Amino acid sequence: MNTVIAFIIIFGALVFFHELGHLIFAKRAGILCREFAIGFGPKILSFKRDETVYTIRLLPLGGFVRMAGEDPEMIDVKPGQVIGLLFNNDERVEKVIINNKEQYPDARVIEVEHADLEHEMIIKGYESEDEERLHTFRVAEESYFIVDGDEVQIAPYSRQFASKTLGQRAMAIFAGPLMNFVLAFVIFVVLGISQGYAVDKPVLGELTKDGAAIEAGLKQGDEVQAIDGAAVSTWQDVVEIIRKHPEQEIMFTVNRGDETREIEVIPDSREMGEEKIGLIGVYAPVEKSVIGSITNGATETATWMKEIVTGLGKLVTGQFSLDMLSGPVGIYAATDQVAQSGIYYLMKWAAVLSINLGIVNLLPIPALDGGRLVFFAVEAVRGKPIDRQKEGVVHFIGFALLMLLMLVVTWNDIQSFFL
Repeated sequence: MNTVIAFIIIFGALVFFHELGHLIFAKRAGILCREFAIGFGPKILSFKRDETVYTIRLLPLGGFVRMAGEDPEMIDVKPGQVIGLLFNNDERVEKVIINNKEQYPDARVIEVEHADLEHEMIIKGYESEDEERLHTFRVAEESYFIVDGDEVQIAPYSRQFASKTLGQRAMAIFAGPLMNFVLAFVIFVVLGISQGYAVDKPVLGELTKDGAAIEAGLKQGDEVQAIDGAAVSTWQDVVEIIRKHPEQEIMFTVNRGDETREIEVIPDSREMGEEKIGLIGVYAPVEKSVIGSITNGATETATWMKEIVTGLGKLVTGQFSLDMLSGPVGIYAATDQVAQSGIYYLMKWAAVLSINLGIVNLLPIPALDGGRLVFFAVEAVRGKPIDRQKEGVVHFIGFALLMLLMLVVTWNDIQSFFL
């Protein structure tokens, strides 16, 4: 149960901050954001604030921000349609009642002759008691459809996604992955401030209780000057020498306080692939400082970004097989293992997953943020956007292929962990 809770919290947080990035920059651009959702499927919880409905949905497998104009508007007013109109204090249409007009006795009922609720913001029509005269009604910038008693805000073209500049649209899409990188950076900084961060100094960190180091008499804080007479200046130097001498006696020259001591150590042996390496049971030295934690957070984020990109490159070039990919089931199993090591390891795992989510979403694959950005790049070169229907078909095909890949990866996970 603890693993289930940890998985839901981690995955939910990653999706939340990803979608929050989209939401923040879409709103900054003036785009009407109809819904901010975590999960898919039926709604579990929802509330409205300002123009946006915030929802939590049943299946915690992602999320979305529904921006006006990204999809065809679901409600339309056509010639011949009978609707009701409610007005604000400026005598502009504030609410357009699509059905159940009898529930609004104050509404003016008209038969529509013409309506433009994107550019002109007008409705023309005939009232039942004056069928000879064509009336023109101005619609307020902030106005609503009323359908089955629910209000749906009308989106003028100026509030739609497509009306914004190329830069604004690209930033609204890129902001999702960007927020994942920011989240990872913040987690690494918090870990550095609370737990400390590893530094590349030739100083012994925490010793394990049953390692060769503690048996030989080494202590945490010992500053290593040399090993077998070879001077060392970094922690990496210390690690490399130890790894090369499994079950072989080596001499440590260390400073402890004002004393210099020489201590013989025989590293334990452990198999790694086809070779054996030496280990003495010592962690890297750590330090705690706010400035250092910020620097370390940036370094850790950049390092993991590089590692994940390198891994994806090997997958594309065939150096990694598809069986090495993990879906939700594989991530859940890995989370279970990491959770047993403690909250700090779980936080670091969340940071790595956040970076991974950000990079995967930037891949130039239709239906992902990276695919959207590719279309924006083509638009920048052409000087005009690609036909929305054609783009929609490409994204649909990409989404279908992604779902197929998800099924394959999930099946591999099930075979690996449960069969």
